[in-house]
Amino acid sequence: MGTIVVAPLEKIAELAVRHGCREMLSLVAPKQDFHRPAVIDASRHLILGVNDIAFAATGDLVAPGEEHVAAIIGFAAGWNRASPLLVHCMMGVSRSPAAALIAALAVHPDQDERALAARLRRASPQATPNARLVEIGDRLLCRGGRLVAAVREIGRGADYAGDSPFSFPALPEDSRP
Repeated sequence: MGTIVVAPLEKIAELAVRHGCREMLSLVAPKQDFHRPAVIDASRHLILGVNDIAFAATGDLVAPGEEHVAAIIGFAAGWNRASPLLVHCMMGVSRSPAAALIAALAVHPDQDERALAARLRRASPQATPNARLVEIGDRLLCRGGRLVAAVREIGRGADYAGDSPFSFPALPEDSRP
């Protein structure tokens, strides 16, 4: 089973405690300074230093790459799903929703991409998954373009209206054991 909680950076401690999260995936700008919530074990915290860009990086920016997405997939594969997985970025709108989709497919590869993207949209009207992360995730998870198409189908999220953390099941309700 498993629930994925998606949050902005400033809400991670509150949400980790409220949801009982024990594992966390952080997608933050390189050298971003923040404190891991005490309820998250350091051994189950993956920090990826990537900027929220959808193009090849220039200058000091770090674009999400295959190594970042492979790390998300590997981390998700080790998630025991006994407690929710907390995924965050700076605002909880682009990098973290994309990583949440990738994590959900990594742990439940038989699910339909369109249904997954629709669950994400119902959970968050403002989520706009990072296109570069989605594209690389689609390729590394051998989705044949279906994840990219599903995310395009839900479209850009609503304009940012402030911190709106959300959660959604990694597997659809009707597929749970």
